[in-house]
Amino acid sequence: MKNGERPLIELKKVSKRFAKELDFSAKIARRFGIPVSEQTLHAVDRFNLSISKGEVVGLVGESGCGKSTLGRMISGLLTPSEGSIYFEGKDLFQLKGREAKEAALQIQMIFQDPFASLNPRMRVNEIIGEAPKIHGLIKPSNLDEFLNDLMARCGLDPSYKFRYPHQFSGGQRQRIAIARALAVAPKFIVCDEVASALDVSIQAQILNLFMKLQDEFGLTTLFISHNLGVVEHVSDRVAIMYLGRLVELAHTEELFDNPLHPYTQGLLREIPSLDKRRIEFAAIKGEIPSPFNPPPGCHFHPRCPIANGNCQSQQPVLKEARADHLVACHS
Repeated sequence: MKNGERPLIELKKVSKRFAKELDFSAKIARRFGIPVSEQTLHAVDRFNLSISKGEVVGLVGESGCGKSTLGRMISGLLTPSEGSIYFEGKDLFQLKGREAKEAALQIQMIFQDPFASLNPRMRVNEIIGEAPKIHGLIKPSNLDEFLNDLMARCGLDPSYKFRYPHQFSGGQRQRIAIARALAVAPKFIVCDEVASALDVSIQAQILNLFMKLQDEFGLTTLFISHNLGVVEHVSDRVAIMYLGRLVELAHTEELFDNPLHPYTQGLLREIPSLDKRRIEFAAIKGEIPSPFNPPPGCHFHPRCPIANGNCQSQQPVLKEARADHLVACHS
């Protein structure tokens, strides 16, 4: 980020918790005096992140670490339990009226499963064209030309715009989802595992399309993925998330060349490579702990090969270990 430049998106100590209500048997047990309490899932824990205009930040972590929850909070689908999310310097969840409406259009999200995120009862021309038409971004007389141009830029045949989502392949449906997000001219896009549900060959096509559109539309993006190989290909910076917390953040080349957190090092060791054909892969030991009962101190310490006494009792502070390279680790 350039000195003095205001970030497009800024997260300050953002947390999200979900309360798990007692089921019927637990309520009966409580009535008989058995101490049973509601459980709280700690999905995101005091997360800080700034994203500059035109930047692609990759967010990486194992399944269940809170990546999608974070993306849904940024896109306005979930409200933070604590902390603030700023868009162009304004708190998203304090905006009212016209400002809130404009911010909702400026931040779009592309979901992992394109079939589930597209209305099966709507034709493609309605899926893509409904929002810009309703919000007055496109004149009705120009809508058809607008749809043809946008579909072509997203690699779709405009003559298919009167078809339904089930008449398309998975890769084509994801292109429709991308076109829908771009139709309202957003400034920021959250991409949540946009290629993980597709065949490998189609993944490459979608990623190449994403990079092309990134340049054409001047987008700023949070690219969520569990695949470090993909993130390395598309991101300017990479944020590593573990059990709701940010544990490392650096420019892509720096993070891949000099990973500092033991969790990041473990993830990178597991990436297949032609240079590692004779290396025996050693997976990160243990399972990710339950977010209902996260470990004290550093959440990673039960699986960490270099954990010490401080790791079990004190949460490490995210600090700058190298220039523009942040890490949360006691070692």
